[in-house]
Amino acid sequence: MNIQNEMKLSFSAKSVNESFVRTAISGFLMYLDPTISELTEIKTALSEAVTNCILHGYGREDGTVYIEAKVTDKNKVIIKIRDKGCGIKSVEEAMEPLFTTGGQEQAGLGFTVMQNFMDKVSVRSKEGKGTVVTMEKSIVRRGKNEKP
Repeated sequence: MNIQNEMKLSFSAKSVNESFVRTAISGFLMYLDPTISELTEIKTALSEAVTNCILHGYGREDGTVYIEAKVTDKNKVIIKIRDKGCGIKSVEEAMEPLFTTGGQEQAGLGFTVMQNFMDKVSVRSKEGKGTVVTMEKSIVRRGKNEKP
């Protein structure tokens, strides 16, 4: 598997930046000619991961969210979302549907949404050090066959 294209972003852990990330990933992936459904699923999963960094990783503290996106020669999109926040005490528990540490205003479905919309989701976390979420999704090319 060879990397054909990649990008890196970092931004302040503020909710107002969520729309920026959705727009950035859309622009980055457009040459793959994804369906609206594929693009919406990726953007939604990315939004969930970024929201987790902002709300749960940093809480009310200042911080930075880091994103790396790659596209392989097999049209697989690999996105890593990383924070240097508080980390997750139990990844297994956090990935259970309806589990949340965010109180009643949070549904606890972030990881469930990511898993349903992406082909693969993995989470690594260390308390006090931060969390890395890696998501993968293959895009079926329908028109443009050129490489970047």
